[in-house]
Amino acid sequence: MKRALILTLCTAFGATAVAAGDVKPADVVYEDGVVNASLTGQAGDAANGRKVFANRKQGNCLACHANSDMPEEGFHGEVGPMMDGVGERWTEAELRGIVSNSKMVFEGTIMPAFYIDSGYERPLDKFAGQSILSAQQVEDVIAYLMTLKDS
Repeated sequence: MKRALILTLCTAFGATAVAAGDVKPADVVYEDGVVNASLTGQAGDAANGRKVFANRKQGNCLACHANSDMPEEGFHGEVGPMMDGVGERWTEAELRGIVSNSKMVFEGTIMPAFYIDSGYERPLDKFAGQSILSAQQVEDVIAYLMTLKDS
């Protein structure tokens, strides 16, 4: 029992240490809309990114984008561009900029900024000061998007 408690505490501490190393939303460096540096310093998990992409309470990407890779999901949006081939159209750094804050890339876009923690208009109190996605979720979504190739 004692060993399990120590292992749990070490795991929790390790997760906190990793999160503490994440680039904070206000510190993300955009160079012409591109974010070259990873937000976490570690590779994204494409399988988790696929889940975040489809999750209506996280990324909710399907609200605006159609994605042939997710035929099991209903109600794909038609507001944003089709996701098929996005991993060939954009680089990882470009996608990081778009997902983090699309307004830095596309003036006037209605796409939400998923990695900012201020500047929202009228957020609910419980969401004030929070980004929509965590740094790791952004990296996971990017890893997933990079798998979407036409060929």
